[in-house]
Amino acid sequence: MSDESPASPVAPSGPAVVSRRRWLTLGVVALAQLMVVLDSTVVNIALPAAQADLGFSNGDRQWVVTAYSLAFGSLLLLGGRLSDLIGRKRTFIIGLIGFALASALGGAADSFGMLVGARALQGVFGAMLAPTALAVLTTTFTVPKERARAFGVFGAIAGAGGAVGLLLGGYLTQYFDWRWNLYINVFIALLAIIGAAIYVDHGVRTSPRPKLDIPGTILVSGALFSLVYGFSHAETDGWDSPLTWGMLAAAVGLLIAFVLWQRRAAHPLLPLSIVLDRNRGAAYSSVLIAGIGMFGVFLFVTYYLQKTLNYTPVQAGLSFLPMIAMLILAAQLGTNLFVPRFGPKIMVPFGMTLGVVAMVMLTRLDLQSAYASEVLPPLMIMGFAMGSIMPASMQTATLGVDRKFAGVASAMVNTSQQVGGSIGTALLNTLAAATATSYLASHVPTTARVAAEAAVHSYATAYWAGAAFFAFGALLSALLFRRRGDGISLTNPNGTAIADREPVTAH
Repeated sequence: MSDESPASPVAPSGPAVVSRRRWLTLGVVALAQLMVVLDSTVVNIALPAAQADLGFSNGDRQWVVTAYSLAFGSLLLLGGRLSDLIGRKRTFIIGLIGFALASALGGAADSFGMLVGARALQGVFGAMLAPTALAVLTTTFTVPKERARAFGVFGAIAGAGGAVGLLLGGYLTQYFDWRWNLYINVFIALLAIIGAAIYVDHGVRTSPRPKLDIPGTILVSGALFSLVYGFSHAETDGWDSPLTWGMLAAAVGLLIAFVLWQRRAAHPLLPLSIVLDRNRGAAYSSVLIAGIGMFGVFLFVTYYLQKTLNYTPVQAGLSFLPMIAMLILAAQLGTNLFVPRFGPKIMVPFGMTLGVVAMVMLTRLDLQSAYASEVLPPLMIMGFAMGSIMPASMQTATLGVDRKFAGVASAMVNTSQQVGGSIGTALLNTLAAATATSYLASHVPTTARVAAEAAVHSYATAYWAGAAFFAFGALLSALLFRRRGDGISLTNPNGTAIADREPVTAH
């Protein structure tokens, strides 16, 4: 039996019926989102231990990360659309069960191939789970003030999950075993499954059951796969590899074909009106740019703390806690006070500008920098920056979307973040590696101190690049987001206006 009623007459317009269990639903959704987001970093810290245990090479090591990101990134829009087609509660629970089983399989892996296969399966079910979680939130919270509060929590988790993953990964690897970085998901998923079964409401379908756009799904999945693979290949094999440019060219071609198909498809996977709205386009762009910038902080500050200051994995993870605290504080202040007053046109560029400041401050780190006076301040500023960007962007990205497209619109948020991370991985790592090589070539002989200075110098280059991305994001978001008085263009795929909120019936 479907968890949404079959096609029924369109519900009469009127005040939205608010779910009585909405705050418990938020807790369940937040738990699932945390699991998916932290999994992108929690395994990274476990890689050296896993490599020693299973005996795979340095060249193969990257595939433990890439297998997840390829499956996750390429299937996000399909996962979001499935939640529109078969029901959000059903898709949510299937995603949780699949993610838990894939995590258990990875934790029990006795070979490199088994571990990579499990990571790919995690990506498949994560692609169902992440957009569905956001879609559940979008259709559950319909009162503007409560919606802002809920998205503040969700945005804080989306921004802080990576740092939580670093802390949790370091703790589990240092005091238990690398396999617990995967097993922990089983327990988180079990709690979320129980909560979802009890507290996530069944939706009521107010229109005929939509159909899946199979050609569009194939085109966009192929495009996203090629895009993520191209950037991942650039990181490992360099930008002079024909395969790198071949995959990126294929991604561009498939994306163009997808857009052309969406213009004529009877049942489009992603109606172009969703992404062509100025506010939503600005929100997706902001999430992508923030994803690029945040990568520089998590990766290179972690390298700096462990390789230069000789922190243990747990100490490095703990070092990010003040950043998480500032992110949560900014998310709550922003969604409850500042976004309602100033709107995303002020808050998102403000957050991007803070990101520039934090990145520039990080470029000043050297071999003798102290954590309290030189590392902590930019981390706290970056936390406040992300807390200003993410909740405002996420809320705007799904505001006013017809509820039958809430899943795929939510998937665009996750896709933007994933693509941003892939771009950041390839570009910033490549820049850092080239800078380190150049520094070593000009400082001969290569002593241990020169090697350490080369590493710090390469991190600074990555921070400068991150600052440039944030500066571009500040300018772009200031230009694209509408002023508060301009309103938001809320349209159905056929171009007709729709209401800000769709009726949601509680059961």
